[in-house]
Amino acid sequence: MIFSRDRILTTHVGSLPRNDKLSDLLLRQEAGETFDAKEMADELDKAVRHVVDKQTTAGIDIGNDGEQQRVGFQTYVPQRMSGFAGVSKRRRGQEFEEFPELVASLMRRFPHVSKQQNAPECQAELKYRDIKPLQDELARFKKIAGSHFAESFMTAPSPGIISSTMLDAYYGSQDKYLTAIAREMKHEYQEIHKAGLILQIDAPDLAMDRTMLYRDLSDADFIKAVERHVQAINDGIAGIPAERVRLHICYGNWEGPHIHDIPLEKILPALYQAKVGALSIEFSNPRHAHEYAALKKHPLPKHMLLLPGVIETTSNFVEHPEVVARRIEEAVAAVGERERVIASTDCGFGTFTNREWVIEPAVWLKLKALREGADIASMRIWGKKSAA
Repeated sequence: MIFSRDRILTTHVGSLPRNDKLSDLLLRQEAGETFDAKEMADELDKAVRHVVDKQTTAGIDIGNDGEQQRVGFQTYVPQRMSGFAGVSKRRRGQEFEEFPELVASLMRRFPHVSKQQNAPECQAELKYRDIKPLQDELARFKKIAGSHFAESFMTAPSPGIISSTMLDAYYGSQDKYLTAIAREMKHEYQEIHKAGLILQIDAPDLAMDRTMLYRDLSDADFIKAVERHVQAINDGIAGIPAERVRLHICYGNWEGPHIHDIPLEKILPALYQAKVGALSIEFSNPRHAHEYAALKKHPLPKHMLLLPGVIETTSNFVEHPEVVARRIEEAVAAVGERERVIASTDCGFGTFTNREWVIEPAVWLKLKALREGADIASMRIWGKKSAA
């Protein structure tokens, strides 16, 4: 994993907007409907090339395929793993039950979305049956990306977020279910590593599920659950060097009150148990922009990098580069070493197909502001203009 040696490097969390044609094909594939395989392949080539070019133009150092090849960041898993069927009755976030107006607003804004609350459930022994789709994803991205980026990454969901999205109706305990998922997802984690890409584990369960699956627990008991989820991640990535893995944590990528989110300070020690080389944490969300103080109380382990979210991902406001620079400077001050900070976004811009909060033109402007803000911060932190 590269460091910010002479300037602040830039990356993002992973998902980027998909075009309408690709979205339609991905939704048809998820629903088990027929679709033209060549048309899908051609559209995927076009979409990946588009987002690679856009990231490069914006000045992203560490890029990916924008998750163009998946219907959602975790809900694609049942397409590759046997044992899933039926429909999960996933509980909505606490604030969605408290504010039905929020649900109504979502339904008006996103009437045709991929499976989220209604994803399949686990009804039999899990078995990762088909690695080829992932191999195709990797091959397509590597061919198109070439040398566009200083480093490339590929995302994969954590065992915990799979378990809380595709609920268990077979194993009988969360512990057994997590063990089975980690065992099978290891195939995917290892394949990404073998391809030479940084593996990013997407784990909103480590924060967001405080208000969803684990809302009835005390904070202390939720932290115990986080520790178990982190152990499942560690089991899944065993054998992969920590410096080749980064871990993304967030509170749920939606525009809502977020008044029930657990403070970062409480979960940070549990996050440090992850055997990874970098933590990606949101700090631009207005509910969490103050939480750099948690890093002062619980200093980032010396072997870890911080990928602070300095761009917010649920509004069309384009951050001024000076705002981005100040956020980066605050992150550097909290970590104490400029080399261990890589500027990022709070979350993805296309977490689920057909549920993009930010219009596509604003996404590229936000990533451009990320680069410009990083350049301003670099000049101030290093005391001179750094070469791009």
